[in-house]
Amino acid sequence: MQKRVSDSDIKERLDKIKFRIAVMSGKGGVGKSTATALLAVHYARNGKKVGILDADFLGPSIPHLFGIQNARVSVSDEGLEPVLTQRYQIKVMSMQFLLPKKETPVIWRGPLIAGMLREFLGRVAWGELDYLIVDLPPGTGDAPLTVMQDAKPNGALIVSTPQELTAAVVEKAINMAEETNTAVLGLIENMSFFECPNCGHKSHIFGKGKASELARKYKIEYVAEIPIETELLRFSDLGRIEDYETDWFEYFPY
Repeated sequence: MQKRVSDSDIKERLDKIKFRIAVMSGKGGVGKSTATALLAVHYARNGKKVGILDADFLGPSIPHLFGIQNARVSVSDEGLEPVLTQRYQIKVMSMQFLLPKKETPVIWRGPLIAGMLREFLGRVAWGELDYLIVDLPPGTGDAPLTVMQDAKPNGALIVSTPQELTAAVVEKAINMAEETNTAVLGLIENMSFFECPNCGHKSHIFGKGKASELARKYKIEYVAEIPIETELLRFSDLGRIEDYETDWFEYFPY
């Protein structure tokens, strides 16, 4: 029987990773996985060694975005081998790779999810990475707390959308980062606006200004406003997000 993952097991793996970023929101459906994928591609295009830990066990989206949803995890002497993306060889680990079918749901309670996250942190053979980006599930419960306490991210990237309701919930994620002594590296607003491809008019469909107000209130770097864009949607649906050319993190200072 395999022994339980210890804190020293996790530390040994993570010591080989230079910088760890948690992507969080507190709310579902805001585009955390898309932001995670775009940030990973940004780093990979700049020659960095990048890994993604998909910590959203109940709704994993990262494998689909990269077109690797049918991949399976292999085991080597080093541990669980992450799946490599097709274009930039980004290392990805997701619960999706361990399921018998991609449609199989994970019906687990919080403590079991937290335990499996520790298994991923202590047994995945990341090797030496410049960046490990952790795509967190919604909320401020067991899974995000496990990542904050055990992976000890160097910082968190907060994802919001323009709605008042989203901003109110996202504020809880910002406070969670602060209470777990995790620096907030920046805030992005997803689905910020729609620009008409014919006339160029910008429509703020969901409202305007809530994310920028949050950034000012908490003195957070306002990184980007990502629009509702058919090109991004198309590449995401096709599982080819590595082929999407726009770099929304061009001026991200980390």
